[in-house]
Amino acid sequence: SQNDFIREWLPWRTEYLNVILEGEQLAKGGICEQCCQAEGSIQCMSCTGVHAWCGPCAVKAHRNLPFHKVQRWNGTHYQATSLMELGFLWHVGHGGVPCPQAKENPNPEESGYVSGEGPPNYRRSSQSQMTIVHTEGIFTHEISWCSCPGSDPIDSHLSLLRERLFPASISKPKTAFTFEVLNHFLIDALECKTSAMSFYQKLKRFTNNAFPDRVPDRYRELMRVSWLWRDLKHRKWFGFGHDTELDPGEGGLALFCPACPQPGINLPPDWKAWYDSNTVTRQYVIDGNFTAQHMKMNKPEMDVSLSDGKGYMVSEIPYQSHLQQSVDNKERSTCSNHRAINAANINKSNLQSTGIGATACAQHGCFVPHSVVDFQKGERYMNTDYSICNALSYHSENITTALVIYDVGCQWSVNFRSQVKSSSSLFLPSGLEIIPAVGKFHLAAHKLSCFPRYSLNFVKGAGHLDGEILETLWAPFNKISPTARSMTQAHRQEVYDDHMRDSNWKKLVGIVPSLLKKYKTSNKCLEDMNQAYEQLNAVLDPNKVAWWELDALKAEADCGEALDIYLQEVKTSEKRQRLSSRIEKFHSTGQAFLKGLEIDGAFIPQDDPAFCAQEDQEKEDGEFWEDDDTVLEAPDEEVQELASELMSIWMPSSIGAAKLMELGLHDLLKEEMELRIGQANDRLDQLWTDLGSKAMLYRQNFRTANSTREGTRTKKEIQKVVVRINKHVRSYQRARKAILRLDLNDNIGEKYKEIQPEDLAVSKEVTEENRFSQGVSKMAWFWMVDGEQNLLNGDSGGSMEECE
Repeated sequence: SQNDFIREWLPWRTEYLNVILEGEQLAKGGICEQCCQAEGSIQCMSCTGVHAWCGPCAVKAHRNLPFHKVQRWNGTHYQATSLMELGFLWHVGHGGVPCPQAKENPNPEESGYVSGEGPPNYRRSSQSQMTIVHTEGIFTHEISWCSCPGSDPIDSHLSLLRERLFPASISKPKTAFTFEVLNHFLIDALECKTSAMSFYQKLKRFTNNAFPDRVPDRYRELMRVSWLWRDLKHRKWFGFGHDTELDPGEGGLALFCPACPQPGINLPPDWKAWYDSNTVTRQYVIDGNFTAQHMKMNKPEMDVSLSDGKGYMVSEIPYQSHLQQSVDNKERSTCSNHRAINAANINKSNLQSTGIGATACAQHGCFVPHSVVDFQKGERYMNTDYSICNALSYHSENITTALVIYDVGCQWSVNFRSQVKSSSSLFLPSGLEIIPAVGKFHLAAHKLSCFPRYSLNFVKGAGHLDGEILETLWAPFNKISPTARSMTQAHRQEVYDDHMRDSNWKKLVGIVPSLLKKYKTSNKCLEDMNQAYEQLNAVLDPNKVAWWELDALKAEADCGEALDIYLQEVKTSEKRQRLSSRIEKFHSTGQAFLKGLEIDGAFIPQDDPAFCAQEDQEKEDGEFWEDDDTVLEAPDEEVQELASELMSIWMPSSIGAAKLMELGLHDLLKEEMELRIGQANDRLDQLWTDLGSKAMLYRQNFRTANSTREGTRTKKEIQKVVVRINKHVRSYQRARKAILRLDLNDNIGEKYKEIQPEDLAVSKEVTEENRFSQGVSKMAWFWMVDGEQNLLNGDSGGSMEECE
């Protein structure tokens, strides 16, 4: 472990410190290692090993290493100096050697040197001083330009470019950035979300950690040059450097998902003969990010764009034209109080954009090129419609089905088609069928009727999809949003394009090992899940299973309200009335049978203490029950009389099935067995309901509590539900014990198992919809009792029957 390595190093700490201090003494005895004559007072902190040079030898050794940091011995210690102070002259245009046409300047006084600084008192005829920014810091160098015939001083910026130096200006450049430092900044910005200010401050500290304010400030130049460098790199990567006449087009500088079907790219020409429509379908998820705001510009007409619409954000002019033509329908949500819809009418005067909306592939999380839009007054349909239409038209020729997952898909899908038909700027591929859905996390906030109609669980071909992958993609973007908030519109657009492109690139290079890992995991879980499915299927009536399958196929074909078959409409009043009448009949029959009957050795069922205590605090695992070692005391034999409410009611199960059969009380045994089975089924039904209530309290109230008061109130509500759950369990356990004493063949007893405390865990399907490995979770046994054929009379029991 890390601690083991540190413990191993601790005894060597003093020795390490001595070695470091030895490196700060005068090297090589103060003799130049190259000429072996002059004083070796110069050492380089960037070169490997320990060296000592005189001034001229140090310059000669660093002829092609202009960004090494050198130090000079002052008699007591080494002090920072520079290669320029030692006489280093950077010759541009001839591979680092002086230009053969260069001439000496006869007037050294006009060179601009201060006495005691710089090279000897002469200067080349075409020579200037330049600030160069590198990864090691900010350097000042004397540049000697090429004086060959035909060389034009106007092209000095191109001469710098050939030296792998990016000039900060075209005419008379005084500052340049190395290609290496620009690449470092782009990677830092993508991986570490480093701003230009923070990156340049780091370089200043590298240059002069004690007094960084003395370092030349080139922050504005860095912002400008990195912007230009980013554009050039992208045009080079996407193949537009060799053919300069070819325009990238909309989304031409963007990457997309390598796994999503794209005719003409990753599908063969005859793909329709190989794949059905359910396999070749587009699956998109759309979502907004209100952290990615943008302030209004003082002079928007001065903004210059380098790649408008070439990446992931849409072209500005067509998009603004679409917004002007669209009608702003201020509709309120009719489903739930959705923030995405109700916030559409919110406007902030100081913001040009209140956020962005993007469309990505739902399976792999790759942003769709040319489909990211700005929000002006919140998440309005006119914004999201433009994004969705652009995404559906991207490389989707002849694809006839598209799954669109949207937080408010139930509201958006109502008028989407009509909005497209009435707009001149919205287009959809002909013959495209759109299947709207809602992500699993957001579906819990919708009305109950939205569950069957918009749940991904009932969409054929959706697979193991949660529809919330964009939420994970927004997390890194929230780190750069404060930096991009005050940028110009064009600069902000291209910064977002760069980060989305990088996100897709990392998805692209990692998709093979990612899919392979998921495939192996799925194979391991497949056998277990098939076994669980077979177990559930085995306890159901085959006729009803076939009937349900037909209903499911019909609902899948018709969609819409046809999917409401997945909503259980529990109708238990009639059955409870029948059960009540049977209980009254049983009491009257039992009194007639037991009149004058003396019973010895009767059995009195005892409640499980684990479900008798009233829980008052939550355990770490979220459960409120806890074991109670309290032993129920036997009644005092000396007590002659008991209050009526404390007296036990004798039931046939108290004396057991064998005694009943011996006494000829077959009908009484059968009557109590039916009632006990009804009691057990009824308690299981109530247990399901209260376990669901407990889970929803966790999900909707406790986990989202904004104050201690609200959290305490929710805990009390949960405690009340837990008390009811324990009551149901105690009642069920009593019924089960009675069934075991009445069942001679143990056939029914195998169905009604004992409930363990761990079976009462909160349903993770409600509290953690997007948790890892949700596809391998198994239900407690009592969730699979429902629908089993009644072992007494062959009738179906449980709430499955009640829900018909």
